[in-house]
Amino acid sequence: MAALIDRRTVLGAMAAIASPITSPAWGETLPAGDAGRPAAPPRPNIAERLAAYVATIRYEDLDAATVEAAKSHLIDALGCGIAAHDEAPVRACREVALAVSGGVSMVIGTASRTTPDLAAFANGAAFRYYDMNDVYVGREPGHPSDNMTACLAVAEAEGCAGRDLIVAMVMAYEVDCRLMDAAELTSRVFDHPIYSLPAAALAAGKLMRLSAPKLVEAVDLAIDGHIALNQTRMQVLSDWKGVADADAARNGVFAALLARRGMTGPSPIFEGHAGVFKQVTGPFELDTEQFGGRSGSFRIKECGVKLFPAQGGALTAIPAAVAVAKEAGDLDRISSIEVATTKFAYLTAGMEAEKWTPETKETADHSLPFIVARAMLDGDITNDSYSPSAIRDPRVRSLMRKIVVRPDDALTAMSPKALPNRVSAVLDDGRTISRQVDALPGFQGMPMQRADFEAKFRKNVARHLREDEIPAVLDRLWSLEHEGDLRKLLDGLVIRG
Repeated sequence: MAALIDRRTVLGAMAAIASPITSPAWGETLPAGDAGRPAAPPRPNIAERLAAYVATIRYEDLDAATVEAAKSHLIDALGCGIAAHDEAPVRACREVALAVSGGVSMVIGTASRTTPDLAAFANGAAFRYYDMNDVYVGREPGHPSDNMTACLAVAEAEGCAGRDLIVAMVMAYEVDCRLMDAAELTSRVFDHPIYSLPAAALAAGKLMRLSAPKLVEAVDLAIDGHIALNQTRMQVLSDWKGVADADAARNGVFAALLARRGMTGPSPIFEGHAGVFKQVTGPFELDTEQFGGRSGSFRIKECGVKLFPAQGGALTAIPAAVAVAKEAGDLDRISSIEVATTKFAYLTAGMEAEKWTPETKETADHSLPFIVARAMLDGDITNDSYSPSAIRDPRVRSLMRKIVVRPDDALTAMSPKALPNRVSAVLDDGRTISRQVDALPGFQGMPMQRADFEAKFRKNVARHLREDEIPAVLDRLWSLEHEGDLRKLLDGLVIRG
């Protein structure tokens, strides 16, 4: 009988024939070296660099502003999650998660627990539903607080203390944001949860106290089978828009659990012959020596927080639209409206025909025409702005027909430090009213204070938590670094009745 040949051996030989000086282990071209002297060893690949960085960061490496930011963003995300407790997609994810009984990680809002990966998924669906949690804009925009659910679920399962949770959250933000800085995904038809996969896997692995080599395997496992398509955010938007990052958190936790048991993943996942660089992003550099705790500042301090439940690129259009409507007075006098915006917001919220005829909340909160028209009519955008009646309101449809959206190079050049929008209305007498808003409180350089976070939290949880319960919850969250029992903290978030 012919000897069986291992498939990896065959593929390795083929690669060597095609490129004899390319190392299959790293996917990098190596120098031949002088005669009698071996070539220099290959540089650690990106997954290895990320793993080595995460493995060595300690709570003592975090500055006070970073710790404060971690607690602030956790409070914000928890409030968003509790606000969405009764929404149908959130309830569906919760029911799927709680179908697995006897778990060790709480599904927030309930007194029930499930497996860490499913808890991360269900809680992630809730955090994200209203599109009101935080935002980061690098070359690619995303919502790094979506990774917090992986941290919460694993921290509880592993019996970790508050300080451990803070470190894991900071690591999730750092990895996610640095990847968003490195390469764009949207214009290449891929979606930002791709970057959440290694962020969640590394944060979960950090809480599991995995070694650096096992953290590498967690990254490789998380990414390879879960590449997210940007169809999630194109044309008619579905429930999956708010669940895609929750699924990335689930996959990241599951990958870390597998890595802990010795499972290996495809490597090198970024630089390989069919890896992320070749298939998704193109090549990019990532220098972990410039990350927070090394020579750089932690990225969590540069993340924005939303004042309105809307797509990040559309946020500044809301106060601009409100100001234009207030000056115009009678909206029937408006003959046309132009919204000038960034390239990103145009591609994701102002280009497709479906944005002028939204039928779902998911499409409406990613529609610049709808957001501008609804804000002009109501003077605000709230969670109730996306009710079925608000979406199908004949007044909003009539006003939307007067709106055009166009990308503006000057506004695009201002991002990512700002996400500007300019709303201009032409009245029936020929006069033009125009307002441009570049940034809002919560944006980079305009940080919200504790009182701002608390006000938003109280507004979000008002329907589900008693007023007299909220101060104790906030006190424990603001004192998270001193918390020894995360179960007690999470028990304060149970919705009763």
